[in-house]
Amino acid sequence: MSSQASDLTPLRLVWLGLALLGAALALWGEHTRDLSEAVGLLALAIWCTVETMVRRNWLAFLTLPALALGIGCALPLYLFIRSRRIA
Repeated sequence: MSSQASDLTPLRLVWLGLALLGAALALWGEHTRDLSEAVGLLALAIWCTVETMVRRNWLAFLTLPALALGIGCALPLYLFIRSRRIA
């Protein structure tokens, strides 16, 4: 097995799939803007969950309820929480 094939972890495949879905929705037309945002919110929710488990920065879970307010709120909030020093 080549080293490139082993680089495609399940999580990386999820990111790729979401990126392709987001691109397809963006190219489909203007009526899919809500679906494209939903893909972004889903990607952020997965990233937040995975990163929080790895870094054990439990405060970052506050991002999940903020997803209801949209990606414009949730992403900056997550980056703010993630950028603080963790003990």
